[in-house]
Amino acid sequence: MKEITINNLENNHNIKCLNSLHLKLIACTFMLIDHIWLAFCSGDNFVWMNCIGRLAFPIFAFQVVEGFFHTKSFKKYLKRMFIFALISEIPFNLINSGSLIYLEHQNVMFTFCIALICMYILEKVKKQGKFVYFLLFITVLVNSFLIGTFTFVDYGGYGIWVVLLFYFTKNIRFNKIIELIGMIIINYYMIGGESFIIKVLGKTIFFPEQAFAVLSLIFIWLYNGKRGVKNKKVQNLFYLFYPIHLLIIGVIALIF
Repeated sequence: MKEITINNLENNHNIKCLNSLHLKLIACTFMLIDHIWLAFCSGDNFVWMNCIGRLAFPIFAFQVVEGFFHTKSFKKYLKRMFIFALISEIPFNLINSGSLIYLEHQNVMFTFCIALICMYILEKVKKQGKFVYFLLFITVLVNSFLIGTFTFVDYGGYGIWVVLLFYFTKNIRFNKIIELIGMIIINYYMIGGESFIIKVLGKTIFFPEQAFAVLSLIFIWLYNGKRGVKNKKVQNLFYLFYPIHLLIIGVIALIF
């Protein structure tokens, strides 16, 4: 008979089975489904594809925070993100507007660039005391929102806030509760978007599509802190996936 100890029970409850590579593959799949919907299937019959796509951004945002804390060179990390943001802009414009230039909406890698700079600034003043850090954190929240909104980056200022939410909750107590509350506030109440009309017990409930983003926490909370495959070619492949899949979808949409 196998002996069951407290330690065995603890191990059985440890279900963190996803590493960084797994999360990226999952997020890329969700993103691909969303962009196929945007280019070819936008409509009520395929709205489920857009709902699935809402889960992609928070997972990528979480990975950006992980990358920030584990990178050996912040400058190289930011530079790489910015270069791929520039590379991705024309493919992004094609899928969103059908034109090469579209100044009203910039791709998500610009969102992550702004968020990276915000985290860098916050880390620099962390040792100067909690009061100074708190004041700067509020200042960064306000200014990052304004910058994200007026530069028309993907998800706007709210997208930057999602990244900062995962930054703030890293390695603190009750982080999952704070992440859940923060994701609900940002996605359900702030971003919102088009809503499903649900009637329960005679009451009408409006459930916005963006609220499905909260479900991304299921995958994020399964993260085991491991990198997965340590290969620069694999790493660059994920960066390339963004502009390449946008370009392919955008060109096909223009043709057909």
